Amino acid sequence: MSQPAARIVLASRPQGEPTPENFRLERFDAPEAGKGQVLLKTIYLSLDPYMRGRMDDRESYAPPVPVGGVMDGEVVAEVLESNLPGYATGDLVLAGLGWQTHGVSDGEGLRKVDPALGPISTALGVLGMPGFTAYTGLRMIGKPKAGETLVVAAASGPVGSMVGQLAKHAGLRAVGIAGGPEKCAYVRNELRFDAVVDHRDPDFPKRLAEACPNGIDIDFELVGGEVWQAVLPLLNRFARVPVCGLVAHYNGGGAAEVDRLPATLGRILARSLTLRGFIVYEFADLLPDFLSEVAPLVKSGEVRYREDVVDGFEKAPEAFIGMLRGGNFGKLIVRVAPEPTA
Repeated sequence: MSQPAARIVLASRPQGEPTPENFRLERFDAPEAGKGQVLLKTIYLSLDPYMRGRMDDRESYAPPVPVGGVMDGEVVAEVLESNLPGYATGDLVLAGLGWQTHGVSDGEGLRKVDPALGPISTALGVLGMPGFTAYTGLRMIGKPKAGETLVVAAASGPVGSMVGQLAKHAGLRAVGIAGGPEKCAYVRNELRFDAVVDHRDPDFPKRLAEACPNGIDIDFELVGGEVWQAVLPLLNRFARVPVCGLVAHYNGGGAAEVDRLPATLGRILARSLTLRGFIVYEFADLLPDFLSEVAPLVKSGEVRYREDVVDGFEKAPEAFIGMLRGGNFGKLIVRVAPEPTA
């Protein structure tokens, strides 16, 4: 017997900041698992900044969501039916199911979630793509050395918070950038960064320079915009800049920016800087190392995390729009269904 299901599709492409009208909720009957497939029921849906880029029809590292197509996204799901060897009813999995309550998978990109590592929601955050992004970007591009200074913006978020904590674990001085007193206090007191600067401060560039008296050796770039402009003059010779996000530019549609490219390239040349963009799955072979090294730190409390959980599948568009405005605090997750009982 089919089960009632729902999905959220891209109704239209946004012009600048997304609006509720860009999304559409559709009801449908959940399909049955065919040969070599599993039927999945979503428990948690991850909301992440990269999804904004998928809403635009432009060339990128992944194809855009077509108008009328299900919004992209990762979920933690329960296997309801299985005709796929290696998976059984009741298994918990990480899947690229998108914004829908039910769906089938042929096993491509499917990964079992081990509840022994931590709460299953962490597979979407501190022990999932955001945490893995922090781990690989810092390790493979940042190449941290004890005693250096690292700066990361969006420091209260799922990637930035992990970057700073891993940097501290490696013996670096971690300086966070966050927005507002509450988030700054969290970065300083809970995450135990060495310093934190509020990007909303009218004297933000000056405050950042004061927090980095010996310059910056690693800038883990998540934001771009005015934050990057404040960081750039402080970068030391041979500094490394892993680039995995440009949140300040995702909505576009703002006033024309001053052309700063010549000055930026000049600084890169003069300081022998290394900037490299990366997509986390370029380093997929490091996932076992990440889980074996970081999961114990999370379990012991040495690495801390915060989740911002929204209840109700229908609230995903509203929560996503709020996230792009900086309204969330921690890893943003939608609880779509209750966790299965053991």
